[in-house]
Amino acid sequence: MMNLAEILVRACKDAALLTDENLKFLLQLKKDTDREQLFQAARQVREAHFGNKIFLYGFVYFSTYCRNHCTFCYYRQANAASPRYRKSPEEVVRAAAALADSGVQLIDLTMGEDPYYLSDGAAGYDRLVGLVEQVRIRTGLPVMISPGVVPPEVLRRLQQAGASWYACYQETHTRSLYERLRLRQPYEERWQAKLAAQTSGLCIEEGLLVGMGETTSDLVHSLRVMQSLGAQQVRTMTFIPQQGTPLEENKRSGYEREIDLIAVMRLLMPDRLIPASLDVEGISGLKQRLQAGANVVTSLIPPTAGLAGVAQATLDIADSARTVSGIAPVLAACGLQSASREEYLDWLQPRMKEEGIA
Repeated sequence: MMNLAEILVRACKDAALLTDENLKFLLQLKKDTDREQLFQAARQVREAHFGNKIFLYGFVYFSTYCRNHCTFCYYRQANAASPRYRKSPEEVVRAAAALADSGVQLIDLTMGEDPYYLSDGAAGYDRLVGLVEQVRIRTGLPVMISPGVVPPEVLRRLQQAGASWYACYQETHTRSLYERLRLRQPYEERWQAKLAAQTSGLCIEEGLLVGMGETTSDLVHSLRVMQSLGAQQVRTMTFIPQQGTPLEENKRSGYEREIDLIAVMRLLMPDRLIPASLDVEGISGLKQRLQAGANVVTSLIPPTAGLAGVAQATLDIADSARTVSGIAPVLAACGLQSASREEYLDWLQPRMKEEGIA
C-alpha cells in the first residue's frame, strides 16, 4: 500500500500512473495536514501547466424557465417557489457587454431547458442561435452555451454562430443515482448530446454534483468517465438543498468533498480547466477552491442586471462581490492573477483545432 507522499510524487510525475485505489485514497483523507499536502501537489501541477494565471468567466443566466423535473434544481418545472424570468435579447447582450468590459475572457450563456427556445420548433432554435450570434458579435469573446439537450443539427448551428463551448452535466455517472436526480431524462440521451457537440466542433464542459449520497467508488467512476470523455473543462459543485424541491429537506453537507475533488481532478487531468464556482459559497469560499488547484473563476455576474445564480440564486450579487474587481483581492492573496484574453485564446485555440473547430 502506497503512502500519501508516494502517491503525490506519482501524480506529479505522470497522471496516467494514478490507479483507482490511489484516487480513492486521496478522496478519503481526513487529517488537515494530509489534505494540505494534496492541495500543495495540485497547486504545483497547476503552476506547471498554467503558471499563476486564472481565467475568468462571465455568467448570464438568461432564462429560469425549464421543462424538466430534476429533483435537485431550484428551477425545476413544478417549483412554484422559483422566481421566473426570461431576459430579452437586448438585456442579454447588454449584460454580456458589461461583463466583457469588466475583463472576463468568456461569456457563459446558461438557461433552464426553456420551451420558448427548445419546444417551439425551428423558431425556438432560431432564437437560441441568434442570441449566441449577437453575444459573440457584440463582445468578441468566446461563448459557452448551456441550453440542455438539443439536436445535433442545432449544436452545429450554435458552433457556426460563434459558440466555442457546450456545457451539459450528467451530475453523476452512477446510473441509479442519476435516475433519482434527473427524472424522465435518459442518461444516454444527455451523454450522446455531448458526443454530438464534440463532433460539431464544440469544446465540452462536464460537471459532477456531490453531497447526494454518492460513495467514493461512485466518485472515482465519475472521474474516469469524465476523463474518457476528453472534456476540456471539468467541474464539481456541492449540492445545496433548494426550497420547493423534493430534496428540500435533505441534510446539507460541508464543502470538503468538493474541494478535495478539485484537487484530485487537477492531479488526474492536469491540463484541463477546473472552475472555482462563486455559486456555492460565494466570495468566502473562493480562496479554498483556488488553493485546491482550480484555475477558472466562474459565475461572475453584473450586480445590476437582474440575473440569478444556480445553486445560490442571490449570493454575493447585489454587493458587487461576484465581479472581476470583487475577486481581485482573493487572487492577489493566493499569488494569482487574471489571464489576458490573448492568454485564454492561446489555451483555447489549439484545443479547438484538436476538435476540428479551427
